[in-house]
Formats: sequence, C-alpha cells, structure tokens
Amino acid sequence: MIRVSRMVLAAAVVGLLAPTARAAEPDKLLPAEADTVVHVNVRQILDSDIVKKYAIEQLKQVLDGQDAKKLLTELGLDPLADVDKVTVGAMIAGRNDSKYLLIAQGKFDPDKLYKAAEAYSKKDGDRFSMVKDGKTVMFKYQPEDGQQPVYATVINEKMIIAGSDKKMISTALAAADGNKPAPIKKELADLVKKMDEKSSVYAVSIVKGKFDDVKLPGGGNLPVDLSALQKLLPKTETVSLSVKIGTDVDAAVTLGMADEETAGDMRNALDDLIKQVKPLAQLAGAADAKLKPLGDIINTVKTSSKNKDVTVTGKVTGANIGKMVKPDGQ
Repeated sequence: MIRVSRMVLAAAVVGLLAPTARAAEPDKLLPAEADTVVHVNVRQILDSDIVKKYAIEQLKQVLDGQDAKKLLTELGLDPLADVDKVTVGAMIAGRNDSKYLLIAQGKFDPDKLYKAAEAYSKKDGDRFSMVKDGKTVMFKYQPEDGQQPVYATVINEKMIIAGSDKKMISTALAAADGNKPAPIKKELADLVKKMDEKSSVYAVSIVKGKFDDVKLPGGGNLPVDLSALQKLLPKTETVSLSVKIGTDVDAAVTLGMADEETAGDMRNALDDLIKQVKPLAQLAGAADAKLKPLGDIINTVKTSSKNKDVTVTGKVTGANIGKMVKPDGQ
C-alpha cells in the first residue's frame, strides 16, 4: 500500500511539474476593427534547435541584402537581436482597403530611434517624414511602389508600434496608458484565448463570408480533386493556426464551420485530399532526394472534428528537415 501511495504521489508531482499549455491573452493595443490576429514569438523561434541549426545563417544573409534591414540598422534596430515578439491586428479586405497595427516587443532606445527618424526625414523627405496626430509624434514612411504609408512610433524602451493608419497609432498609445482589455470582437478574443501562448506562431481570423468568391484551381490537369473543398469554403467561419518550433515543428489548423454537419463534411473532404496527396508525395520523393521526407510528413497529418470545429495536425521532425536541407547528409 505504501509503495502504491508513493507511486501515486510521484505521478501527481510529475503532473504538476510538467509543462502545460497556457491560454494566450489578446494584447490590449489591438485595434477594435481587427478580424485577424497574428502573433510571432521571434525570440523563441530564433533560439529553437531547428532554426539555429538550419536557418539562422541563411536568415542573416537574406536580411543583409534587404533595404528594410539597412533602414532598421540606421534607426539603430537589429531585428535578430532587439525584437522578442511581434503581434499584428489586421482588418483583411481588398489590397487597398486592408488595415493593420503591428506591436513589436523587445529592447529599444527611444531617444536614439527618434533622432534617427528625424535625421531620415531631412535626408529623404519624399519617403520619410515626422507627422503629428494631436500630441502624438510619429514617423511616416511612404513606399515607392504606391502602397499605403506606414506610421510608427515608440511607446517605451520595450515596445514599438507601426500601422497603416495614424489614428490607429494614437488609439493604441491611449490604450497603452490604460488598463482596459483588448477592444477586439469577443469572437476574435475567444479564438486568441484558445491558442497556447508558448506557440512559436499563432494566427486566428474571422473569415465568414470572405471565401464566398474564392475559386480553387480545378480541371483535368490538376492531380487532386478540390471540388468538395470548393463547396465547403463558403461555410467556413473562422480559421486558427498554431505552430510550435523546437527540435521538431508541430502544426495545427482549425476550421470553424457553420454547423456540425458541415464540419463532418469538411473533415471527410480533407481526409480524401490527404489520400490523394500521399502517392504524389511518394512520386515527388522518388524524383528529388530533397523531397523524400514528404511521405513521412504526410503520414503524420491527421484530422479530427468536435462540434463545429475541424482540426488538422501534422509534424515535421528535425531529422526530416535535415534531409530536405542536406539530402546528401553533409
């Protein structure tokens, strides 16, 4: 009896000490109009085994050749060292109608950033300028490709915000000084709270009505049949994505459907799609050594449904990533 009790006690202690998922909380700076929230744990991703082993050097090389990296450097920012987390609240509409607010958390020098921004506005006034909205001073960047301008300002040494609308910046600054919860829609907030705050990346979106006019590719030349998915897309109301990067990459996508019946139909359609893709993955692996792990990856993909939600999960192991990056094993 004593031995059994000790085993039960040990199991209970292990259970208490084991890492558990903790619900994410919507950032109070998110705009009320948002229908989409994306959160990226930059520091966790950069510190993960897979990224350090296979991607960090390539990422540095890509950034070094970008104008954005040059601008950030002159502003005194190193995205790989100074930024810890990025959260985006967006209103997804047409190309010119979409709006967003980006919240970057990390380590910043407000005085240095303001001085660098002011110097840039004098150096290239056509693209960079200092503007005001009431008492708020912000930096405005006008892309050369005709896209909407970007406004940005520093909240403190731990937070910078940028967005497509200067009023949105002012509203976020006011929210930063208060203690009110995020003003986003309850449905969107509930989706965020279903996410694990320790995820490397999570994204949630209210998509009801947005897939009505989306047309998936079809026809005899396509190796898979997407007709069932095409019929179900308009009945999709929410989308959630979670990615965890460590020694492996685990991903989950949840589709919130109109009702339980369409959820079952969507699961069946996805199961059928997976069956169609499996032999294609095997053919691709036979043709290209880098693609050999695709078969293993597809085999990890599983579907499940509960009430109105359909979830698809999958895993890419670190070993398979290594085989795709270095198929020769070197």
